[in-house]
Amino acid sequence: MSAATPSELRARNLRTLAALAGLFLLPLVMAFFLYYGTGWRPSAHVNHGQLITPARPLPAVALPRIDLQSTGAMGTPAAAAPPFGKGWALVYVGAGDCDASCRRALYVMRQTRLGLNNDMTRVARVLLVSGACCDREFLAHEHAGLQVLDARAPDGQQLLAQFPRANREHALFIVDPLGNLVMSYDARENPRGLLEDLKKLLALSNIG
Repeated sequence: MSAATPSELRARNLRTLAALAGLFLLPLVMAFFLYYGTGWRPSAHVNHGQLITPARPLPAVALPRIDLQSTGAMGTPAAAAPPFGKGWALVYVGAGDCDASCRRALYVMRQTRLGLNNDMTRVARVLLVSGACCDREFLAHEHAGLQVLDARAPDGQQLLAQFPRANREHALFIVDPLGNLVMSYDARENPRGLLEDLKKLLALSNIG
């Protein structure tokens, strides 16, 4: 068998290089084609809840705090601006007599905050009362530390208008330390998703 001539060796090497180049470039070419040449986009996302984009700045309103240990209708107005204080807040909007949907959401809220361990002090739990008020015995016994704010006044309606109404009876909302409404989460879903989202937000935050 005769040895290959220099031109044959050169042609063989070129074919090898072309094959290697194609092996590495083909996936890149296909990716560019799929992304720019078709309407396809990756469906995966990193958050479990529904991002509210753009984030909604909540109005600074003074809402009366409802004292769960008292039989009175309401306490003194909470003058904090934003109304949930200067940290993160998990917020539920609903009637204070708290039906099954409310109880489920408040349970998820409480357990999620406990799951934050050392970061739990960075997150407040808030019930914005939008209707009949209040099952004080249940709320005080099952949800000690819950902030209950009366949003039935005109200033409260201005605040409630910023929270999406669709399936609101099942929704928990995340408010950032600057008073922006940033995310909603369906309390009927696996609560671990809410915990993971909240942990990420707290890890990325330099405030609150």
